[in-house]
Amino acid sequence: MFAIVGILVVFGAVVGGYLMEKGNLMVLLQPAELLIIGGAALGTIFVANSPTVLKAMLGGLMSVFGSSKFGKGRYVETLKAMFNVMQKARKKGLTDLESDVENPSKSELFSKWEHHLRDFVCDTLRMAMSGGATPFELDQMMELDMEVHHHYSQLPVTALNTVADSLPGLGIVAAVLGVVITMGSLGGPPEEIGHKVAAALVGTFLGILLCYGLLGPMASRMGKAADEEGHFYHVVRVAVISFLKGSSPLVAIEFARRAVPGHVRPSFQELENACKGKGALPAPSEAPAAPATPAAA
Repeated sequence: MFAIVGILVVFGAVVGGYLMEKGNLMVLLQPAELLIIGGAALGTIFVANSPTVLKAMLGGLMSVFGSSKFGKGRYVETLKAMFNVMQKARKKGLTDLESDVENPSKSELFSKWEHHLRDFVCDTLRMAMSGGATPFELDQMMELDMEVHHHYSQLPVTALNTVADSLPGLGIVAAVLGVVITMGSLGGPPEEIGHKVAAALVGTFLGILLCYGLLGPMASRMGKAADEEGHFYHVVRVAVISFLKGSSPLVAIEFARRAVPGHVRPSFQELENACKGKGALPAPSEAPAAPATPAAA
């Protein structure tokens, strides 16, 4: 919602100021300039990126106009789910989760989780069950997983930023072509020459406006969304490693709560009430997270 408001403010301010100066709005409507700039930008996207990155970029652009997926409710449901899994593992032993970990897609605990988050947790649990990895080593594995995931989540952002940075240059290309056409019309009526010069300058104007007023801010918003996702996984990691080091479920969840960003962090009372509720495993649509317990527990 805020993204839509921001875009309307940007274009409203630019067009409004132009009209206040008695500008002719029709002069800015240059389909040929838009075709040159937009078509060239689209072509550079196809040249520079793989289909996977293009698909991720499209999804990221759509998410710009929605709200954040990582609000307080998401964290509460995730930490509650983690608490319940930890409680089960602590009472019955880590090996009791083996069937869930080995076949998570059919598990009551993990089947509704997001694919990467499910693997993030289950792979760590699997290594903890094997007994061959220390909590420190598991922490390094989770950190490596997060780094790889974050790197690939930044590829669409980098690609969109690259296109945004190219728009002023493509606008100059459109302007130069307009000047070429104008030079071919020398000797004609002054009104016609003036119109062609104005059309050429619109190309530069559009390239700069689309760069700094549209695509650049959208790429920045996508980057912030990727950072929010990365921090979400960090919270999961803190809970898992704390539990694997021998902390009780309640202490591990409190460690994780302290890692939640302040503006979406639930209070201790809110999280305690959620964890001491009915005790049933939630089925969050946004895919919560669940960790493991030490064999010693």
